[in-house]
Amino acid sequence: MAIDTPSPVSDALDTPRLSTRDKLVLFVLCAAQFMVALDFSVLNVALPVLGADLGMSPSALQWAVTAFALPSGGFLLLFGRIGDLYGRRKLFLVGLALFGAASLLATFAWDPASFLAGRALQGLGAAAIVPTGMSLLTTTFPEGPARDRALGISGTLLSLGFTVGMVAGGTLTDTFGWRSTMGLLSVFALIVLPLAPGLLPESRTPDRPRLDVPGAITVTGGLLSLIYALSTAADHGFGRADVIVTLIAGLLLLAAFVKIESRTAQPLVSLPMLRRRTVAWGNIGGLVTFSMMSTVVFVLTLYLQEVLHLSAFETGLVFGVQGVLSAVAGTYAPRVIGRFGPRRTLVGSLVGQGTLIAALLGLDTGSWSVWLATAAVSLASMCHLGAIISYGITVTSGVPDEEQGLATGLVTSTQQVGITVGIPLLGVLATTSDDLLSGVHTVLAVDTVIVLAAAVLVATGLRVRSGAVEAEPVGAR
Repeated sequence: MAIDTPSPVSDALDTPRLSTRDKLVLFVLCAAQFMVALDFSVLNVALPVLGADLGMSPSALQWAVTAFALPSGGFLLLFGRIGDLYGRRKLFLVGLALFGAASLLATFAWDPASFLAGRALQGLGAAAIVPTGMSLLTTTFPEGPARDRALGISGTLLSLGFTVGMVAGGTLTDTFGWRSTMGLLSVFALIVLPLAPGLLPESRTPDRPRLDVPGAITVTGGLLSLIYALSTAADHGFGRADVIVTLIAGLLLLAAFVKIESRTAQPLVSLPMLRRRTVAWGNIGGLVTFSMMSTVVFVLTLYLQEVLHLSAFETGLVFGVQGVLSAVAGTYAPRVIGRFGPRRTLVGSLVGQGTLIAALLGLDTGSWSVWLATAAVSLASMCHLGAIISYGITVTSGVPDEEQGLATGLVTSTQQVGITVGIPLLGVLATTSDDLLSGVHTVLAVDTVIVLAAAVLVATGLRVRSGAVEAEPVGAR
């Protein structure tokens, strides 16, 4: 039984020195993650303009988001494992090239079909970039302060990318048009792609086992079905036949996946790994922090523009403050984790996030509410960032290098699924409410309860006490 005890304060304050090459490797990997995070939000405020330009109906606009979310979430585990077996750098470079080309296609799209094709290919490229980039990071930087710092920077840029996208999307759309939001992504890809081959080391598992094809088919099909169902339900509710059918199909395929993995000799996902307390409960904490924070951002965007009547640019400025404080949190999060340990930091961050979301229940129609919204969501995002970094460290700590792609695939699948499911599950309570402000309050109240309940469950699952944390597998004893 391993005990996670806090490091001494002096250890926590020691900043690991990185060589120039390490810094360049970190830049390449983090820039790619930032680019993908940017893609999640940069297009949001441009959707009405985009729809008018390309002739897309309001009901069809959801596909601008869903076309990206389906492949980016559905293929993560598969691509993470392919990278483990056949080369992470190789797949990372393929993903970067595909993402850049797809962004150009979306930039110069001439009709809805060409635009949605570009978005789908962007999502496929992201599914290759995210797990391989994370596993290259965790295998390049050894476990300990160096990896914690690298994951801290990566987590900061992931959160910052989502926030910067909110600001940049409004600014670029108002200034240069919606196509500039997609053009920005292609520029990022063109900057990163030439640097990556000479800097990133190749890594793969040494024994090259066979790919678990039945497992790959069922988990990919299951994730695709669930993401489609939840994304469609966000705009049309859960009563539609296609939503019900794909939701049931997704659950059945994932159940079949678990059955297959328990019987195959070389599984895509190691069930003993999923029984680790750190992996199981760490990912639950990650799922909650991502899904609930993305929901808060979504309903606050509606509130600021529809209730307080702020412009897209003014709304972006509110989230710009959030981004700045998230960057500050990313600087200090590794030190906090070094002092208290990743699991206790995860639990504390969830408690802080839930408490600050509860403060948003004081929002009303008064202009002073802008200041409450800005302060509460910014501070909640600092806690959210602490949860992102600490759950990534919790899940990947102690995992052998040959399974890092699998572990980081789980981490990034949790991120993508979390960002995807929160808005459909809770955001619909606001969008379908007769009174938007009342609907926003309902969403925030439910969000608060879920985050605080998750904090209690994760603390119990990880056996977080005032003095120690157990790290044995879930199935132990």
